[in-house]
Amino acid sequence: MAAEIRVLSPKARELVHELGTMTAAVHDGLADPTAQRVLENLGAHLRAEGSELREAVATPKTASGVAVVRGLVVDPAVAGPTPGGWRAVDERMLSPLDASLALLAAIAGRPFSWAGQQDGRLVNNILPEPGKEREQTGASSTVLLAPHTEDAFHPDRANLLMLLCVRNPQQAPTTVASVRRARISDEDKRILRERVAPILPDDSYDWNRSLAPQPVATLWDRHDGLAMRYDPAYTPLDGASADYQAAYRRLGEALAEVGEAVVLEPGDMAIIDNDVVVHGRAPFAPRYDGTDRWLKRVNVSFSPRARRTEHEALEHGYGQEIKDDFAPQAPALAGVS
Repeated sequence: MAAEIRVLSPKARELVHELGTMTAAVHDGLADPTAQRVLENLGAHLRAEGSELREAVATPKTASGVAVVRGLVVDPAVAGPTPGGWRAVDERMLSPLDASLALLAAIAGRPFSWAGQQDGRLVNNILPEPGKEREQTGASSTVLLAPHTEDAFHPDRANLLMLLCVRNPQQAPTTVASVRRARISDEDKRILRERVAPILPDDSYDWNRSLAPQPVATLWDRHDGLAMRYDPAYTPLDGASADYQAAYRRLGEALAEVGEAVVLEPGDMAIIDNDVVVHGRAPFAPRYDGTDRWLKRVNVSFSPRARRTEHEALEHGYGQEIKDDFAPQAPALAGVS
């Protein structure tokens, strides 16, 4: 596996667990502003002192664009059975695991959520849901979740995506592929840098369908190399030229050639560079008995959002608003602009 492996020391593992447990014990949930301030301050302190945890949650350093942090404490008895859907998770109860994940996100940058997704909760629960087995969302199970960059439709999408495994008895792999490892011709790069096709919000969002679709560039150039916005399941290509459609298809094939399967175990957290890597999930058979695959997800941005190009600054983002409750932070980690 080309992903970086970062194993927490026992000291770092216990520190995250103790701080998460302590925060959860005295606050009602991550919607509580006091809990947010506590985690924000803890994150700022741990980032400033140059701790092992700052390095553990740093932007992936290799062309793979993925790092897996191992050793986080996940107690199945405390977590409880896998819920039947994200709505079944009581957001008024702050779990130690949610607090720990929010703390790690606060060390990495600025955690945020979307007002139109999972009721704006900072930590999202990714688990199979009855009736949604074949959707192209995190609630699906029996179909391949197509490789995509997270929230590719929006100019303020996450810089980093954190996925923490609570349980995964089916050993269902998370699929990843880096655009920097893909073989893409110069001509296809030129074509896919053009703003031709729109990317629409996925079905987990309640979005304003009266807003006109806006074409975006599939490939673009970050200060340190090639980057992309890619979500084929929600990219209508009907209006694109034959040359563009062919280049887009070849991009998908090139990503598939370098794709890898990462099986997350309880306590593993994947950190994904959302400008460089597409991620998805292999199909699995859900049980709906409390033992199904369960991941927790948080979006992380860097401030200021210097990634925005002149054209992205004009995008409406389909009316999706960020819930940005953590105070803006200066960029703490190198690697993303």
